[in-house]
Amino acid sequence: MSENQVVEFPGAEIDVQWDGRLCIHVGECGNAAGELFVGGREPWCIPDCCSKVQVREIIERCPSGALSYSDPEGGPEVAPAENTVTVAYNGPLYAHGELAIEGAPADMPGVSHRAALCRCGASANKPFCDNSHLKVGFEDFGAVGERGVPLTALGGPLAIKALPDGPLLVNGNLSIRAASGRLAWEGAATALCRCGASKNKPFCDGSHQQVGFKST
Repeated sequence: MSENQVVEFPGAEIDVQWDGRLCIHVGECGNAAGELFVGGREPWCIPDCCSKVQVREIIERCPSGALSYSDPEGGPEVAPAENTVTVAYNGPLYAHGELAIEGAPADMPGVSHRAALCRCGASANKPFCDNSHLKVGFEDFGAVGERGVPLTALGGPLAIKALPDGPLLVNGNLSIRAASGRLAWEGAATALCRCGASKNKPFCDGSHQQVGFKST
């Protein structure tokens, strides 16, 4: 299966799409109970193997947005009530919410709710993760030291803008969770490191300028 194309898996009531440009093989789909996804089977995904409710629930587990669905009767995926970014252990930033990622292609519908964002600086698919953190030996265990300002609301649009050769600017109600799962930071605006060099991860401290980070 090519990782440079979108593959369609049609069903009687719901269709599933897989985008190889975004998949980082976390395995939430393949490890799900049931037969929606079966490794080595052709086709790998058969939407009619389980109920439409189950299909939607499993697809929405995908943390990178590589999996999405088209449900004519049930409507589109609904954004969660809370916008969150989870700092993965030695890995990307997992964003989940009502995401508005500036410059995201229109043919990547999954990233309007779920995205894995590069924070090692090495991805060839910035601002999205492509697992380059594994190749370059990026190490950060996902602790978060700052606390931010408590939110009065949790949801709503979350705008994410990747500055050229700089951080991710995030505006909107946001909760950041450490890799341990702890709710660590809350606020309505922040800049998140994507060069991999900040001494205050996951936040930007200007290190991208010192290390000569290039976003292209």
